[in-house]
Amino acid sequence: MSQSRSLRKRNKRRRKRKAFIGLYALIFLLVIGYSGYEYLAGKQQSMSQQASAAESLPSEETNGSPYKDDFKGIDNNDGKMMMLLLGIDQRGSEIARTDTIMLAEYDPSNQSAKLVSLMRDMYIDIPGHGYNKLNASFALGGPELLRETIEKNFGIEAEYYSIVDFNGFTQIVDTLSPDGIQVEVEKDMHYGSGDGSTTIDLKEGTQSLNGEDLLGYVRYRSDARGDFARVERQQKVIDLLKDELLSFQGVLKAPRLIGNLQPYVDTNIEGGKVLQLGKDLLLNPVENVDMMSVPTTDNVWDERKAYPVGLVLNHDEEETKKTLHQFFGLE
Repeated sequence: MSQSRSLRKRNKRRRKRKAFIGLYALIFLLVIGYSGYEYLAGKQQSMSQQASAAESLPSEETNGSPYKDDFKGIDNNDGKMMMLLLGIDQRGSEIARTDTIMLAEYDPSNQSAKLVSLMRDMYIDIPGHGYNKLNASFALGGPELLRETIEKNFGIEAEYYSIVDFNGFTQIVDTLSPDGIQVEVEKDMHYGSGDGSTTIDLKEGTQSLNGEDLLGYVRYRSDARGDFARVERQQKVIDLLKDELLSFQGVLKAPRLIGNLQPYVDTNIEGGKVLQLGKDLLLNPVENVDMMSVPTTDNVWDERKAYPVGLVLNHDEEETKKTLHQFFGLE
């Protein structure tokens, strides 16, 4: 009798284990299926919203990255990731203009991240081309020449690059928060470009901005502080987007967001590393991102150079290098 009871208990435990295994397998398949569906739906949505293939950055799936083979950044295996983050304004066949230049360091072991905005008008020595504005290095030689310029002047080596077209920025915002991101707009912001391609019309006060309006908010610089105020707004919005992405709803939207962004992003980060990076960020989210910009306000002055360079932000180069090394803990 006891043997029969023991046998029934063992069979009952086996059935429970099988039930749990089946349940976990079902959940796993549902997650994979959901992620795959959301990714493909996001990609299809993004592609359908493009007026033509020429309006987006070329991707490896279409024409191939124009920069990946030339980029010479190498992972130094220190466990950290140093990346060039670039925001560009791509208009058809025109040469892409680099509107945003950042260096970002992510350290998964310490759950820390650091972000430096490099002023695009900073006067700097571009290898093989002499002194010019920093963003001229991208126009002259893409992310590789920009990487070489930063390494030569500041002794910091970018291992990876990621370029996001501004259309991709609006996709990020509208996917993460369809009802908009709540932002405190510091002042009335009104601007219209001569060719009609850019219109900014924002009122002072707290409001929810959709992707297009938020892009105008971070790009606006028609005030006395120019690029300095714009960089502050960029960093403020990055912090808001980080919080939105790491929320529960943001995690659920991650697959669709990746699909939405793919046509607008050019990077040399391989797919496996992207997945590992995403897993690290979701399992061990970075609570705070240390941010700064260079040149710092106490080490910069306006200076006009001969045509075609024009007005630049000049600075004490050694002081800027020292500031960057201290920020990234290289000294």
